[in-house]
Amino acid sequence: MSDLYDQVSSDQDPFKKIASKIPGFGGYIERQNRRAADKLLRELIADRYTELWKRVGELQEGLASSGELMFLDDMEKAATKLQTFTDKISNASYGYSSFFDAAKVNEEELAQLYEFDAAMLELVDGISSALDNVEASQGSDGMPAAVSHLVGLTRDVVTAFERRDEVISSIS
Repeated sequence: MSDLYDQVSSDQDPFKKIASKIPGFGGYIERQNRRAADKLLRELIADRYTELWKRVGELQEGLASSGELMFLDDMEKAATKLQTFTDKISNASYGYSSFFDAAKVNEEELAQLYEFDAAMLELVDGISSALDNVEASQGSDGMPAAVSHLVGLTRDVVTAFERRDEVISSIS
């Protein structure tokens, strides 16, 4: 996360760099940078989960073609969870408060939100591996377990997002 924040901070225009020297205005610039970094991070997360959602669709087509229809419902559950999560993360509240808001988000609360975001990014790899396992398990006895594991991971990512949402609600 700090890489995205550093990128946004280093790309400031000269006016913002000068204005950040004005007492009180620097905090505003800091929050604007955090907002931009948060937006970049959520776009990255949404893009990665959209890719996973597409992979689930491709696997569903393969299962339908090979006659493994009994797994389509569970695969659809995983696809729906991924799509729902992608929609939620794309439209989520930002993890900061603006300069003029009555409620301010402190550094500890921001760190907590970023931890949830990092966890959601880490789950991308887990879900990708689960999709690899589903693909490798097609036509074998391991297929039910592979699909079940995938569905569980997609449920976990929605749960992680809901916990993030709870943190934001408790701040307001």
